[in-house]
Amino acid sequence: MTKTVLSHALTPANGLRLLMGATVAAGALFTATPAFAADHQGDRATGVQAAAKKPAQITADTVIKIAESQVGVTENAAGGGTPFHAWYMASQRAKETVARDGGSIQAYANAPWCAMFVSWVGEKAGARPTVGWDAYTITYAKWFEKNGHWGTQAKPGAVVYFSWDDKSIDSIDHVGLVKKDNQDGTVTTIEGNTGNGKVEERIRPTSQIVGYGYPQYKA
Repeated sequence: MTKTVLSHALTPANGLRLLMGATVAAGALFTATPAFAADHQGDRATGVQAAAKKPAQITADTVIKIAESQVGVTENAAGGGTPFHAWYMASQRAKETVARDGGSIQAYANAPWCAMFVSWVGEKAGARPTVGWDAYTITYAKWFEKNGHWGTQAKPGAVVYFSWDDKSIDSIDHVGLVKKDNQDGTVTTIEGNTGNGKVEERIRPTSQIVGYGYPQYKA
């Protein structure tokens, strides 16, 4: 789990990328088409509760405002200590990603947390089944792709994936949320684990963007 000044993304401990992004068909959580399939035990076990929250009734603006409310949250000297680390470590998803990637839940304590931040925002908005949750950016992007919610157009509330080296999903380094498309070759974003280990609003050139995952929001 390496860090850079630009941002920090979590890499699986055992490198088993053949397992990354696998989606388990467990029945649609939404009535819209295409729908998201659960890709982990947590959503399979709580499908009724997840459907009851009606994530499709949540607006992109709600998600953006929750993300903005965290601007300024900063990691500790060890690279952890945020509410997003604590939430993820206590979640069912942490157990599942440890089983998938190796390592231990404790290893998330000081791990790169950009994906944890986006996942936390989705959870707080009541939109976990459509925003998704993961600690590994590549797996997270492939979940959107496999569910038919992947593209190259910036939209408010979209989950945006960055690469500093390439334009392929397997090269993704970092993830955030789109606030707006500036229509000038840049996108305004809210990102965790960026700059000096903070939640910040950033303006990013589209040349750094691999693609976008599109949660299912209320129009």
